[in-house]
Parts: sequence; C-alpha cells; structure tokens
Amino acid sequence: MNIRSKFRRHPEVHTGALNDILFILLLFFLIVSTLANPNVIKVSNPKAKSDTKSKQTVVITVDKDQNIYLGQHQIGMDQLETDLKAYLAKDTTTKASVVINGDSTSHLGTAIKVMQVIKKLGATPVMAVDNNGVK
Repeated sequence: MNIRSKFRRHPEVHTGALNDILFILLLFFLIVSTLANPNVIKVSNPKAKSDTKSKQTVVITVDKDQNIYLGQHQIGMDQLETDLKAYLAKDTTTKASVVINGDSTSHLGTAIKVMQVIKKLGATPVMAVDNNGVK
C-alpha cells in the first residue's frame, strides 16, 4: 500500500490579487501621465474670448523679462530662426503650427518679432490665450 502517492501536493501560485495590483498600477500611471505638463515655464497668458486649438508642433514662450524659450531651453532672438528651422524639419506631414505662449505683461514687440520669424519659415503662428474670466 502506497500512502505517499495519495497525499502528494501540487504546487500552486495564487494570482487572484495580482490582477487588482496591476489594475491599480495602470490607473496610477495613467493619472500621473495626464498631470504632466510640457510647459514648465510659468507665464500669465493674456485673456481673450476664444482660444484656437491646434496641434502643437513647437511651443515658444516669451516671459515677462522678454526671455525667449524654445520648448524648455532659453535662446536668443538671433538663434531663434536656426533652432526653429531644425524643430520644424522634424514634422513634415502637415503644415506646422507654432504656439506662442506669451506673458500678459511682456512687450508686444517681442511676440511680433517671433511671429515674423515663424511666418518666414512657413509655419502657422498661434497665440495661446487664457479664456477664463472673460465675458
């Protein structure tokens, strides 16, 4: 009589809680990724009644001290055309649009110069505005 073969155990791994843990991790990373903002330079956008939504190829920021940022890197006005041309060369599928994220206290002349450079390169300039608080 062989008693050992009757009571032989088969190893098991219980994975019931694994699905819950993976779902919570997936939900956490989805929420965190939507909170990430590529515009790290804080500016106060001017107020307007409508906001033009477009595909953002490049974001140029003009802060209150007239510093120009291409993406997150500060550049000078003389470097803007060459650096912007390199960014626009990457996106050849559609007509590129460049979003100008200007501070409401910055001089209008700097934003106009940036717009002229954008038009010279054949892209569409789009001014970012804040439509909250405008009636």
